[in-house]
Amino acid sequence: MSTRKIGVIVGSIRKESINRKLAEALMKLFPDDLRCEILRIDDIPVFNQDNETAPIESVARLRREVAEADGILFVTPEHNRSLPTALKNALDWASRPYGDNKWAGKPAGIAGASPGAVGTAAVQQHLRSVLGYLDMPTLGQPEVFIQFKDDLIDGQGGISVDSTREFLQGFVNRYVQWVEKFAR
Repeated sequence: MSTRKIGVIVGSIRKESINRKLAEALMKLFPDDLRCEILRIDDIPVFNQDNETAPIESVARLRREVAEADGILFVTPEHNRSLPTALKNALDWASRPYGDNKWAGKPAGIAGASPGAVGTAAVQQHLRSVLGYLDMPTLGQPEVFIQFKDDLIDGQGGISVDSTREFLQGFVNRYVQWVEKFAR
C-alpha cells in the first residue's frame, strides 16, 4: 500500500495561531503510513468568478494539493460564530469552476481550538453544512472542541496534557479509519 496523504487546512492565517499549533500537534499523532501536510491558504486572492477558469499559481497549487490528498483535516478557529474568511475563500476556490470540485469525495475531519470552552462549536456546524454541499463525507464523532491553554502544547510541539492527548489520539485513530473507508 502506498503512503496516503492528508491535507491539513488551518482556518487561521495568523503566524502564532493556536489552531496551527493544534494542527501541528495532531499531525504528530498520525501513523507513519499517513503523511500530513499543511496546505497553504494565506497567499490566495479573494475568490472572483471572473478568474476561476484561469487561476493564479497559488490557487492552482491549492487545487492540485487538494486533488492529490486522500483526506482533508480542517483545524479552525471561529470568527463571529462562523467560518474564518481565509477558510471560506479556500473552500470556494477549490470547488470552482462548477463541475470541477476538488473537494468532492475527500473524507474530512474537523477540529478546533479556542480560549473558550466551546469556542469552535458554531464554526464546526457551519463547516459541516458547507462540506455536505461540497460532497465531502465528514467524520461525525468525536467532535473536537479544544479549550486552548498556554500549557497545552509542550516544547516539542506535542500535547502535554495526558487526558487531552489520549482524546486527540482517539480522534486521529477514528479519522484514519474514516479515510481508509473512503480510500480510492
